[in-house]
Amino acid sequence: MRILQLHCDSIEYTPTKKEIQSAEEIENPQTQRLEEIVVAFVAIEDGDDSSVAKNAISQIKNSMEKIGCKKLLLYPYAHLSSNLAKPSTAMSLIKEMESEASDLEVSHSPFGWTKSYKVQVKGHPLAESSKVVTKDSTGAKDEEDDTSDALKGESTIRSYWKILSPDGTMTNIGDFDFSNHKKLEVLAKYESAKQRQVDEPPPHVALMKKLAIADYEPASDSGNMRFFPNGRLIKSLIERYVTDRVKEYGGYEVETPIMYDSEHPSMVSYFNRFPARQYNIDSEGKKLFLRFAACFGQFLMANQFQMSYKNLPYKLYELTRYSFRREQSGELVGLRRLRAFTMPDCHAFCKDIPQAVDEIKVRFDLSQNVLKELGIDESDYDMAIRFTEDFYNENKSSIEELVKKHGRPVLVEMWKEKFFYFVLKWEFNFIDNLGKASALSTDQIDVENGHRYGIEFVDENNTAQNPIILHNSPSGAIERIIYALLEKAAYDSKKGKKPQLPLWLAPTQVRIIPLKEEFYDYCNNLCNKISGQNVRVDVDDRNESIGKRIREAEKEWIQYILVIGEKEASSENLSIRDRQTGNVREVSFDEFMNEIHEQTSDKPFTGINQSQHLSKRPQLMV
Repeated sequence: MRILQLHCDSIEYTPTKKEIQSAEEIENPQTQRLEEIVVAFVAIEDGDDSSVAKNAISQIKNSMEKIGCKKLLLYPYAHLSSNLAKPSTAMSLIKEMESEASDLEVSHSPFGWTKSYKVQVKGHPLAESSKVVTKDSTGAKDEEDDTSDALKGESTIRSYWKILSPDGTMTNIGDFDFSNHKKLEVLAKYESAKQRQVDEPPPHVALMKKLAIADYEPASDSGNMRFFPNGRLIKSLIERYVTDRVKEYGGYEVETPIMYDSEHPSMVSYFNRFPARQYNIDSEGKKLFLRFAACFGQFLMANQFQMSYKNLPYKLYELTRYSFRREQSGELVGLRRLRAFTMPDCHAFCKDIPQAVDEIKVRFDLSQNVLKELGIDESDYDMAIRFTEDFYNENKSSIEELVKKHGRPVLVEMWKEKFFYFVLKWEFNFIDNLGKASALSTDQIDVENGHRYGIEFVDENNTAQNPIILHNSPSGAIERIIYALLEKAAYDSKKGKKPQLPLWLAPTQVRIIPLKEEFYDYCNNLCNKISGQNVRVDVDDRNESIGKRIREAEKEWIQYILVIGEKEASSENLSIRDRQTGNVREVSFDEFMNEIHEQTSDKPFTGINQSQHLSKRPQLMV
């Protein structure tokens, strides 16, 4: 069955003549006009049966709930398919779908008639969608499918999509004006459709190869990347920065195994609450799996703690290298979505919901600040927040406070009932150059796992209680941060600006280019002097023309280039080519170092991760 679904201001149709002999009988065909309605153009295909019809109407009703519409027109439309069912079957299934939607204001247009029609479609992100429903998609269990029940059931969750503004106004997504919030509109359409596949590689894929950051590893499973020296340097600096910030916040760093026994009692039920596909391993009679998060390792550890309410909130932190999720192959692309990724994961154990709500606000501020310092501005991402209807009604002011902190309208998914282990989840989503959204920072309020893992604390009355657990990644996956920075750079390039990484993340911050061999000693001494100031510097001592060496430095996005000739070698000042301004200027050594340190202050530093002399480096073939 193929369906084109439209949320319409109005549809007007007039039956004109019977198109087939078995067309539905109607008396006195007249023009019909319906307003504020969902129109489902439906083509019934050969092989469709009652299970397909019920699944199709369930999906239609689910999407109608999200936009808050209760009026449906089923419009038989043979032109969507060339593999049509017999007219008698098609008519029967249309009527069955109408019967299954009896809780709505539902009707169907005459079957088997040629009709003229006019339709006015609304302009919101969920107004247009298409579906293909087959017997294979009706939920039959596949014995080879190791995905969790949570993941399988994710598409069946009853939820509503709204927009929540900083002033507390909650608006149906179909009624919100997105004209000043284009990225939010992209996010809304992306999240509601839940289509993660990509049709073409986003710009960062070419850039990660060009800059020798990362590449696919053909000898591994898809979604497992190789990181070259430049990429490992960038990745390690981001890892260190995020870890330092979490420890400043109060997280205690731990390390837990990457594989677990899938038959351990605490794991079995958690599998069916976490929406992820896992890798499975058989070893000496045990069924193991590779972790898809740091949660259970930290929870099993916390089970061994004797805690008092005075210890809470207590925070455990791990930088997982790696977490593993067996994402679908069509979703894997570059650094955006991987099967093995590095995730900073901080859990806070709280005594109750009020303490958890207070703590989530602190972590919200932490996440905003971490992204900003990593080079991702607030204008680069939009926010989504998901919660149960009960939690919203009980904590409305606190939720609105988070939206005020964001300062712009946010996408809301409101669940009618709790499906996962959490009652609230917020996330910052980066929108890339292909209009795909990717979650960066996130936090959740988990009301189940304290009990599931037997984690306890003693309250003020000396009674054992299970904590509420917060799940925060202040940055999201480290690889995804690099993806976002490269996508930002690609966007700048498209707008005519020179692409650039933040200076503290640049693999080479300064390049020295000697005009002739006689200046090599001077350049080496200068290189040592600069590197002694905690600056990554190298020397292009290759036997290439000066023009080529400058061009290649530009292609590597090196911000500062020092060309050393007779004049420069005899001057007290340095002649600096600045990539950002395009200017050449003279500054003293101390002024130059201060300029760099101003841009890299409060950030971790590591030395250059290759030979300081380009002549000694192998050429990377990408």
